[in-house]
Amino acid sequence: MVFRKKDNIQLKTPEQIALMRKAGLVVAHALQAVENAVAVGVTTKELDAIAHAVIRDAGATPSFLGYHGYPAAICSSINEEVVHGIPSDRQLLEGDIISIDCGAIVNGWHGDAALSVMVGNASADVLKLSKVTEASLWAGLGQARAGNRLSDIGHAVEQCVRARGDYGILEDYVGHGIGTSMHMAPPIPNYGDPGRGPVLKVGMVLAIEPMVTMGSPEVQVLIDGWTVVTADRSWASHWEHTVAITEDGPWVLTALDEVRL
Repeated sequence: MVFRKKDNIQLKTPEQIALMRKAGLVVAHALQAVENAVAVGVTTKELDAIAHAVIRDAGATPSFLGYHGYPAAICSSINEEVVHGIPSDRQLLEGDIISIDCGAIVNGWHGDAALSVMVGNASADVLKLSKVTEASLWAGLGQARAGNRLSDIGHAVEQCVRARGDYGILEDYVGHGIGTSMHMAPPIPNYGDPGRGPVLKVGMVLAIEPMVTMGSPEVQVLIDGWTVVTADRSWASHWEHTVAITEDGPWVLTALDEVRL
């Protein structure tokens, strides 16, 4: 997604954020259903069908399906695939890590989230990778407060990752604003110095999504034009939540439970 400096950051009313919470809950339930279905031998197409059914049954629309021609309701990225993996007949294997990204639209408002799931008994290193990535997401979410600067989010993500091991943090793919479109200003890197960029304001809604690898942060796009893989084929993890900046602090709109930080 290309962002321009002139792009304005959309501010939402409390009523609009409430609608985004509805979209976020649809995403949360879809991801929960997919996570519960992850098992050795299951195909990523089967996981996509599950998510699509949950979204449809909620009266919502998949954000991803048809987006610039994307053919599915989820992105399913396995092992060295970081993001944007297309669901297929590929079966999950014991020890795999699969990152599942999902979006939904309710009354024109978007929700977007992702999680990483172990298939069977993953190695300790892979499990740690996922836990580090998830922890860095929550570190970033905690900085989504009015009065902070945008770069405080990425700085918190980076510091959390760097404190826990020698990992790669993707620089070419970042988080983003979200609202009446899935990808909006501002772009949100997962690294950088604090105290820079726009001041965060009540009414902003952001999708924060660290993508962390066990090796190099360099990536390539496969011939399908979508799937992003690590250049060194090291394994990766991706976690994401949509968060609203409110008077009372960050409200995680894509969490199943009511989470306010």
